[in-house]
Amino acid sequence: MPDFQNNIQFIHSLQNLDWFIIAVFAGFSILAIVQAERMKKKSKHFDWLDYLLMGRKLSLPLFVGSLVATWYGGIFGVTQIAFESGIYNFLIQGVFWYITYILFAFFLVHKISKYKSVTLAELIGQEFGPKSQKLAGVFNFFNVVPAVYTISLGILIESLTGIPFWIASSIGLIFVFLYASFGGFRAVVFTDMIQFVAMFVGVACVFFLSISQFGGLDYLMAKLPSTHFDLSSTHGLGETLAWGFIALSTLVDPNFYQRVFAAKTPSVAKRGILISTVFWFIFDIFTTFGAMYARAAIPEAEPANAYLVYALQLLPLGLKGLFIAGIFACILSTLDSYVFTASNTLLYDLLPKQAYKKKSLHKWGHLFVCSLAYFLAFSFQGNIKAIWKTLGSLSAACLLFPVLFQLFAKRKISDLQFVVVSLSSAVLVSFWRNIDKPNLLQNIDELYLGILVSALGFLISLLWNLSQQADYQEQKS
Repeated sequence: MPDFQNNIQFIHSLQNLDWFIIAVFAGFSILAIVQAERMKKKSKHFDWLDYLLMGRKLSLPLFVGSLVATWYGGIFGVTQIAFESGIYNFLIQGVFWYITYILFAFFLVHKISKYKSVTLAELIGQEFGPKSQKLAGVFNFFNVVPAVYTISLGILIESLTGIPFWIASSIGLIFVFLYASFGGFRAVVFTDMIQFVAMFVGVACVFFLSISQFGGLDYLMAKLPSTHFDLSSTHGLGETLAWGFIALSTLVDPNFYQRVFAAKTPSVAKRGILISTVFWFIFDIFTTFGAMYARAAIPEAEPANAYLVYALQLLPLGLKGLFIAGIFACILSTLDSYVFTASNTLLYDLLPKQAYKKKSLHKWGHLFVCSLAYFLAFSFQGNIKAIWKTLGSLSAACLLFPVLFQLFAKRKISDLQFVVVSLSSAVLVSFWRNIDKPNLLQNIDELYLGILVSALGFLISLLWNLSQQADYQEQKS
């Protein structure tokens, strides 16, 4: 058995062949962007629908590759949870999400496709009104500002080069800004396809070589705490279920809606989500067990980058380069998609009408999003889990119940009522997160209260509307 170290000099782990492989990956990504630029419609006027949604012509393979790749930018957060808690990670970052994806595919795709919207906030505006579109745009914007993925990219560059985190994350964001500002959604999708292949190859190498080197479950069960094989681990039911509700935020996730709106047909979107779920399942197997092997081999390592430390000691020359390319792919594929979606939300839903039709403003939108992501990454002190919980809780609590109920029910609430209900939920979530709570209330997650308030507010608004209609009918008769 090799003697693994808890910490290593990352840059000395990579040889010329590894750097060459990383450079090849970068070269293919640049070629994808160039090809996307060439395929843009030649027109004197900016074709904003082609820029934002590829003219609604996204095919099944491109849909799957882009959707799968977009979902794993927080790989260091996922592997940290698996390193610390074992297969509990597979429950909260896997199973809960698979259920949500399947619900989306079977119950939402055909309903939302008929709206022919460009963004989720616009769909909400079509159902409730212009004030609701603006408020939903704010929630969606902060939901997709890529602070988590800025942290992930900063950690990776810092680990490989030794430069300070704040400089590393700046370099990563500048690189993303430069290439995400060209080619529009088509460039995002084309690079996602390259990144899709790279990320799967990278984590698969770690998974299979770990089994070959150490053995299967018998080795892990002998080396790891028994709680690593318990779905609840050492976490309480309340916290576990909170992750389930955060997974439900996918039902109001702007990136999901963007790809459904861009798909050629609703059937392409439905099949694409179901196929993507299979790929996500495979990827979660690779990352969860890869991080558990890391815990078995280097239990004293820093959890945030233990997976990276382990992989670079496990893999031979060449495969190290593939792995690093794969990790870059995981992060970049999410980071560029989130920058693009956040910028579009800003320009299409929040700025004055027609701003999104000005091509120059899209680059300024990208720059603003990158700057805000950088600021938030430091505001949360690099805590990936805290950002997921905070921003994910707000989005799910404020939008989930009103949007889903409105899509499936015949009864409606007004534009103003939606705003009041959603804002009330947001205020309570923020208040509950930041106050000191008595011991008996410590385990009540803010997400539960936020969803409860939005649901009650929505139902009270419905009952009020019904009573008003009844009074009107009575007076009329």
